[in-house]
Amino acid sequence: MVTSWTQFIPLLAEGAKVTIAIAFISSAVAMAVSLLIGLCRLSRFRAVRAVSAVYVEFFRGSSLLIQLFWIYFALPFIGIELPKFAAAVVAFGLNYGAYGSEIVRSSIQAIPKGQWEACTALNMKPWQTMKTIILPQAFLRMLPPFGNLLVELIKGTSLVYFITLADLTYQAMVLRNNYISWSPVIMVLLLLMYFAIASLVSFGVRLAERKMAAGRM
Repeated sequence: MVTSWTQFIPLLAEGAKVTIAIAFISSAVAMAVSLLIGLCRLSRFRAVRAVSAVYVEFFRGSSLLIQLFWIYFALPFIGIELPKFAAAVVAFGLNYGAYGSEIVRSSIQAIPKGQWEACTALNMKPWQTMKTIILPQAFLRMLPPFGNLLVELIKGTSLVYFITLADLTYQAMVLRNNYISWSPVIMVLLLLMYFAIASLVSFGVRLAERKMAAGRM
């Protein structure tokens, strides 16, 4: 017998742990993919640019939910079977990595050409220029849009409910089905918990942005 909304918190908290874990690992994968594909989009080799462009357009142009279904339900038919958690991480990492790659590409392209020319004049190799001069400046430009992307990723993790991964949304739906009369309260708690997680991420990104920007102006 449920007598207080606080009785729902433990189960929702267990779901929140799964949501946070998915978001954290997926964001790490997405960041790595973003950097790799973003640099490939700027490659001097046409074939590399073409392949990376196809990747970006495919993952941005198709539904994340369908990608998740395809990775979890379709890949086993060709002998690749992933656990639910791994399938979610792969789907979110590849999808949001496609969006993130455009942030990387545009941020690098926004660096004045004079920076490249100065490095060339100093006889620096391209990889040295990118690593020590261009990327540190570009990263500061990337932070705000990457923060927005991470918030979107956190909200998007609710889709793992459809592959029955016991995340925050899944646990809320279980509670709602078992305690119909408490549905409004459960939905409010679900909303507030997602808001709290996203707010912490936004705060962390803003803090990192301020620290990196200190002394640059």
